[in-house]
Amino acid sequence: MLMRFPVVLWACLLPMLVRAEVVPIDNATLVQLMEKGVPLVDIRTEGEWRATGVIAGSRTLTFFDERGQANPAAWLDQARRIAPPDKPLILICRSGNRTREASRFLSEQAGYRTVYHLERGLSGWVGERRPLTPWRQP
Repeated sequence: MLMRFPVVLWACLLPMLVRAEVVPIDNATLVQLMEKGVPLVDIRTEGEWRATGVIAGSRTLTFFDERGQANPAAWLDQARRIAPPDKPLILICRSGNRTREASRFLSEQAGYRTVYHLERGLSGWVGERRPLTPWRQP
């Protein structure tokens, strides 16, 4: 019985040890990370991508739909194709609110070790007059 206690304790603590910290980043850091090959995932909706465009090189994968609903399991399946949990990933939305939630999900429930989110979102990017490219449906 005593031998099982450390194993059970370790099994309970391990998820907390491997949980990533969600790292808020600014625009300059975003550019540096993308130059290093870290993928950027734009989690906004298709309507938002069409209206504003996207940051060149970003991947588009909606987390919350227009009604604010999410299907985390289906989204995660697609996100893993972009970057597996042992690789870093950057998330962007309009203002940084949705990416905080999606980043927390990746970190706390999906086992991602390094998750960045653009703190001020696309609004901050546009506010610094940084370039966007028209969104094209894949």
